Amino acid sequence: MHHAETASLSWRRPEEEAAAMSGDGEPRTALSSMAPPTLPKPASASMRADVSVLLIEDDPGDVLLTREFLDDSGISSRFAQAGSLEEASALPTVPDCVLLDLHLPDESGLPALRRVLHRWPESAVVVLTGLDDAAVGAAAVAAGAQDYLVKGRIDGALLGRTVQYAIRRHHAVITERQLRESRMQARENVRLQRGLLPTPLVTDPALRVASRYVPGRGRSLLGGDFFDVVQDEDGTVHAVIGDVCGNGPDEAAIGVGLRVGWRTLTLAGIDKTSRMRLLEQVLVAERPREATFATACTVRIDPDRSRAVIVSAGHPPPLVITAGTVQAAPVRHDLGLGMFPGRGRWQETVVTLPPGAGLLLYTDGVYEGFTEDGTRLGEERFIERATTLSTITDPADYLTALLGDIQRSDDGRHSDDTALLYLAWP
Repeated sequence: MHHAETASLSWRRPEEEAAAMSGDGEPRTALSSMAPPTLPKPASASMRADVSVLLIEDDPGDVLLTREFLDDSGISSRFAQAGSLEEASALPTVPDCVLLDLHLPDESGLPALRRVLHRWPESAVVVLTGLDDAAVGAAAVAAGAQDYLVKGRIDGALLGRTVQYAIRRHHAVITERQLRESRMQARENVRLQRGLLPTPLVTDPALRVASRYVPGRGRSLLGGDFFDVVQDEDGTVHAVIGDVCGNGPDEAAIGVGLRVGWRTLTLAGIDKTSRMRLLEQVLVAERPREATFATACTVRIDPDRSRAVIVSAGHPPPLVITAGTVQAAPVRHDLGLGMFPGRGRWQETVVTLPPGAGLLLYTDGVYEGFTEDGTRLGEERFIERATTLSTITDPADYLTALLGDIQRSDDGRHSDDTALLYLAWP
């Protein structure tokens, strides 16, 4: 390249600059007048670090000088070199720091920097400029480089400090970005949570509604469990609980869509079996993977609270709770939503409710945890524990006691999400 000879001549080691001085200390050439002032000795032991450095430079003289400066820098480095961006991109290494000459055979200036930033987003980048390109170096920093060095004003100590500080600054930028993304994700989770866990739309002052949502293993990520309760003008109460397989933002978004869809269809007066068919169409249209499916259970409770009409799409049956007794409702089960689209034949089951009874709807996460002996809790033992606590009349207190009992036995081993919805009338 045309610039190579000038660059290699102007970027000289301090001892070479000293040799170029006359006896009275005056420089012999104009080039040597650009030599750096006296700099401190190589970095102290506290500054030493094992770093990997990739130099992208096509001038052999500058490559040799850079390697010598790194040896003198006081940092322990693993060194790799490439003469072009194409050659560098083929290297398998992911360096801690890239030293980039802005004048290469296949690219130059800021376009070269952009290619490096794209190829090594986790690496710090320090650009190398000529004596008259300081403005270009500043523009490179504005474009994403951590620092720049002027070739004629470098020695080992300066290069070592620049490399280490560039790595630290880049790590700080990455940490800040991750923190910002984490906060954004937390806000998104809050919005999804509002969608999954809505405020019941009921007007009956005698109706008592309690609910709980527990992420598996205390994760902050939401799963696809959802529930809702609405009431018609005539006093009929409708409830739904569902579970989208998996957990994470995709499943949570589908859960929100199914819950909102259910509420809309319910308020529009669509019958229960038609609702299941339409909800399945929503799930199939929105799911990110063909294997994604959901279970759901819907309940309609008559205005006099004497009976409930239940439809289950592969979901555990509700529990009918009275003081001292708990029984699983004898519902007709059919396929979960999206398992075999179009093949579900969901049917209604009518269940008589004893006076003062309540209904507990739940997802399977509540009984998939472990007991003290290391075995799965299972539905049967879950119902036994629910029965033991059934003398607790306040729905919120009942759910707190039930979850506390299950979680003590599980001791944090359970990984699935859990949702519970308890409807009761004094």
